[in-house]
Amino acid sequence: MYRLLIAAAAASALLAGCAHAPVGPDYVPPAPLSFAHSAYAGTFQSAGGDAAETTLPPHWWRLYDDRQLDALVAQALQHNTDLRQAVANLERDQALAAEVHGYERPTVAASGGPGFGHVSGLSLLQRDDEPPSRGTYSAGVSLSYQLDLFGQLRRAIEAAEAGAGAAQAALDLVRVSVAGGVAHAYAQACSSGYRLRAAQASVRLQEEALRLSERLHQAGKVGEIDISRAQGQLEQLRASLPPLRAQRQGALYRLATLTGAAPRDFPAAVATCERPPRLAGLLPVGDGTALLRRRPDIRQAERSLAAATARIGVATADLYPKVSLGLTASSAGFLARFGNQETLSYSLGPLINWTLPHTGVARARIAQAEAVTRVAAARFDGTVLTALREVETTLDVYARELERHAALSAARDQSAIVARQARTLYANGKTAQIDALDAQRTLAASEAALATSAALLAEDQVAVFMALGGGWEAGELVVNAVQ
Repeated sequence: MYRLLIAAAAASALLAGCAHAPVGPDYVPPAPLSFAHSAYAGTFQSAGGDAAETTLPPHWWRLYDDRQLDALVAQALQHNTDLRQAVANLERDQALAAEVHGYERPTVAASGGPGFGHVSGLSLLQRDDEPPSRGTYSAGVSLSYQLDLFGQLRRAIEAAEAGAGAAQAALDLVRVSVAGGVAHAYAQACSSGYRLRAAQASVRLQEEALRLSERLHQAGKVGEIDISRAQGQLEQLRASLPPLRAQRQGALYRLATLTGAAPRDFPAAVATCERPPRLAGLLPVGDGTALLRRRPDIRQAERSLAAATARIGVATADLYPKVSLGLTASSAGFLARFGNQETLSYSLGPLINWTLPHTGVARARIAQAEAVTRVAAARFDGTVLTALREVETTLDVYARELERHAALSAARDQSAIVARQARTLYANGKTAQIDALDAQRTLAASEAALATSAALLAEDQVAVFMALGGGWEAGELVVNAVQ
């Protein structure tokens, strides 16, 4: 038996010496990942005075210094259903990679078992007695090892490991989406509360204007038409409240499901929030080079390209023979002769499998793999361009909303002055009610527009952070959870 093993090892070494570099193209990372491409490096064009080139921190939501938001993000990163699916997908791809690695090792199989019976009685047809029944046995062991002469196994391992890397990037991408989704839903819930408070303040002011009209009517200074106008304006303001309540409730339901809870189990503290989170100061956006390193979808596209490139080699190896080295040993016979030399048998030698008539099929598969690789390369380039576009767009939208917010704030202040003066003049009988109502309507519209702009600023900041692709980085989440 030892001589057999030595012979098997010698044959394996001899055949392995015939191996050469793996067939198929070697993977070369795309040009944008060299971080020297002029179209991708440098600062963002839309990064104005409200953005800084400082590095985006891993857990960007902590910049808001909001304990409630920190706790919600931590809960979502532990219980979100999309994250659980992504984790399972990663575990599956890691198991597939482990399966491919398993083919690097020899395969051992054993079989055997006892039996009882007799051999065929054809040789005893001329006799009256039956063949005797005896105890029998059979046992065997086989050892096989596939020689990776043309690198098919090595390319398959490359493809499997790249696939696992793509699954890891997909998991990180879901983390970004979950953290950003929680921050967005939280901002929308608080912004809706803020807008609702502003709308309710306008309703209260109009209620006071209605009561003033009623007093003036009782004093005989105004007619019924003034009361009707004031009542109509009040109902219009009240009509703006239900949509805001529905928007806040929808954000609360979305926040609950993002954190892995039932919609009705939304956080009660957020339901009373009336202050949208907003980062004071400059946004840390970094530059294009840091973006390409950080965005998980770019890493996912790059790993998918690497896997597709390796699969070209897997398909190309089908043009060449496959060689497996096998060793089998078995013993079978009657139990009374168990282990006798005449019951033993063995076989040692390579097994060559080469399907020459079907090279056209193999070349068609190579062409398919090459086409898939070109698709993956185009998808990678598109992912890079999309990432840059998203950052530039969100930064520009945020900068323009800041300008709009400043103008709306100035308009609101002027509308408040006009509304106070018009109300005083109307109370003193120096102007018509239509002028006072128009000034009050303008003030209410200015308050609503300013509150909407504040809500958009909070959501735009979250959109910038999501476009930058942060929040997936590994590390312990240290959160001051709200009790």
